[in-house]
Amino acid sequence: MSDLSALDHNRDAGFGDYLALLKPRVMSLVVFTAAVGLLVAPVGVHPYVAFTAILFIALGGGASGALNMWYDADIDAVMRRTKSRPVPAGRVAPSEALGLGLALSGISVVMLGLAANWFAAAFLAFTIFFYAVVYTMWLKRSTPQNIVIGGAAGAFPPMIGWAVATGGISVESVLMFLLIFLWTPPHFWALALFMNSDYTEAKVPMLTVTHGRRATRAHILAYTLILAPFAVATGFTSIGGPIYLVTSVVLNAMFIAGGWTLWRRPEAAAEADKYKAEKQVFRFSLLYLFLHFGALLAEAALRPWGLGGW
Repeated sequence: MSDLSALDHNRDAGFGDYLALLKPRVMSLVVFTAAVGLLVAPVGVHPYVAFTAILFIALGGGASGALNMWYDADIDAVMRRTKSRPVPAGRVAPSEALGLGLALSGISVVMLGLAANWFAAAFLAFTIFFYAVVYTMWLKRSTPQNIVIGGAAGAFPPMIGWAVATGGISVESVLMFLLIFLWTPPHFWALALFMNSDYTEAKVPMLTVTHGRRATRAHILAYTLILAPFAVATGFTSIGGPIYLVTSVVLNAMFIAGGWTLWRRPEAAAEADKYKAEKQVFRFSLLYLFLHFGALLAEAALRPWGLGGW
């Protein structure tokens, strides 16, 4: 593509394209889990501080997305799921994505420090670095453990929200981190089972590519089993309670059952019904995370009336 044609493409970019660079669906998860981490903390936060803190955490998450799209434009151009993104589609220049990502990174970190505290701001800076550099630039292209280790970036937001309120870390915030961290591999591997051709063509060493679908199914079951006790244990902490505990027990039983179904599933059967069960487990995993954090929020909302918590 010539410089002139690139400029022509860039003229077609609209607000929606720059918003897409921030990965709004991922940002919504960041906002939700960070907000829950802030709201369930034992220290009250002024509504204005809480709002601005969540806003800048969201901008930090968007910055990570823009940096990821800048660096991964070559991979995104190959994969069906991502080839229409603004950078590989030619609507936004890579340099613009990089500039936007760096600018939002600086703004979000500095403003979070000024609005809340510098510990939370440093935590946000580390999260952006971890996602953009450790995961995107290193792990994603070098190891089938990319999702396992890289999942930490998506698990930090509730800890950042907690840090906004308390200025530190606690057992509760670590358990919220582990809930997302251990959930991430089975969530993404379920997706990889029916999107494996994308990762193969892009030469991304996803577990389905390096070890095959059978091994991936076993890993999904193993992680659902590892996840369950940590998820349920949160119900016995200061942020838990009967609502969360019942919700968690039911959801984890269902998640393990889904992992068991996938593990027993022959590949021929999966191909025959176009990976229907794999898609169901993937969709359920989204509901799983939302309902866990929703239950924590319900416990916090009911606690002042003596109805939530233990």
